[in-house]
Amino acid sequence: MISDVFIERPRFALVISIVLTLAGALAVKTLPITQYPQVTPPQVSVRARYPGASASDLANTVAIPLEEEVNGVDDMLYMASDCDDSGNYNLTVTFEIGTNLDLDMVKVQNRVQQAVPRLPEEVTKQGVSVYTRSSDMLGFLVLRSPNGTYDRLALSDYIYNHIKNVLARVPGVGSVDVYGPKRSMRVWLDAERLSALGLGGEAVIAAIQNQNRQAALGSVGAAPNPGEIKQVLTL
Repeated sequence: MISDVFIERPRFALVISIVLTLAGALAVKTLPITQYPQVTPPQVSVRARYPGASASDLANTVAIPLEEEVNGVDDMLYMASDCDDSGNYNLTVTFEIGTNLDLDMVKVQNRVQQAVPRLPEEVTKQGVSVYTRSSDMLGFLVLRSPNGTYDRLALSDYIYNHIKNVLARVPGVGSVDVYGPKRSMRVWLDAERLSALGLGGEAVIAAIQNQNRQAALGSVGAAPNPGEIKQVLTL
């Protein structure tokens, strides 16, 4: 047996051990070494919003079209989704360990684009976002007003305007979620009154959008003009 050779010839065994040790020491600089190896599978999330829809409506009109297209994407392990009565839908696609996360996001993005024509118009207006994320959560930050000077809505506005974007630009941060209220407007409709006027909910939505539209007023003195105007004023 080969073990007998090393037992009977200890010097030969010592020389081979030294050669292997030197070869390993020289190869350390060329071997790929990761300080923080990837131990959790990469994940890609798809987020959509359908204002006013219930969880069952989201499942039928948003979840089914998206999941039918995303299902079976290359290197996918499994996917999970959740809907709530606030109109929020989130799909998490988990891929095999070692795959390229950026390439995985492109694959999911291509599948999502195929499902967009089947989604409700309100969902496409809100936008369907695809982003990379890890299953591990880094931590939580709590913002509070010690003396109660500001309410939850004011603190949430401050986070959205001054903190969220700064944290999102930190290298390695995939997403920043704010668990707080956001300014919005809820309109309660009188179905009988609308029926008497021959109107529907779409007409009310269109009227609200027209009244809140920020249109450009134009410029004074811009071309074409009757003569030479040296100054142009933007309104």
